[in-house]
Amino acid sequence: MIARLNGILIEKYPPQIVVDCNGVGYEVEVPMSTFYNLPEIGHKVNLLTYFVVREDAQLLYGFATAQEKNTFKQLLKVNGIGAKSALSILSGVSIDELIQAVSMQEVAMLTRIPGIGKKTAERLLLELKDKLGVGDLALATNQSKSASYDVLNALVALGYNEREAQSAVKLLDKDVSVTDGIKLALKSLSK
Repeated sequence: MIARLNGILIEKYPPQIVVDCNGVGYEVEVPMSTFYNLPEIGHKVNLLTYFVVREDAQLLYGFATAQEKNTFKQLLKVNGIGAKSALSILSGVSIDELIQAVSMQEVAMLTRIPGIGKKTAERLLLELKDKLGVGDLALATNQSKSASYDVLNALVALGYNEREAQSAVKLLDKDVSVTDGIKLALKSLSK
């Protein structure tokens, strides 16, 4: 199994890259979160990899962090999720957003990812609930995120698009109440 690549980045075309390791070019598929953090062509790159052997192909997937690789492996364990879908999920949401979606059972967040329908999203939420460290992390972050999540939903309900609402929520303090958060977010959006 190929667990890590350390070489020179010689090609970049989303979501694939080619890494030259001592004269051998490895074609690697990476999530967009990794792709955006890659160096320029001609520079050294170090990736954690996951090697998939199928009847018709041998594929190599690369990740910038161990957390991305571990999440990818957990996604592959979900019934109906293959490597392409797992890569799409990691490209569509950050790991923190995925953990938040699983902890709050948010089907809507996952169905926004291309190729993920309602039934697949529900299966993901069910099967990942105990596998992503959601329990401990959710308890620690739920209290601070629940207020910002409520503010975000209120802004969307008031007619703001999700991007505007998220940018306004990011400006808020972590310990702000929902009522104060909505007021402050509306002020920042009205400027």
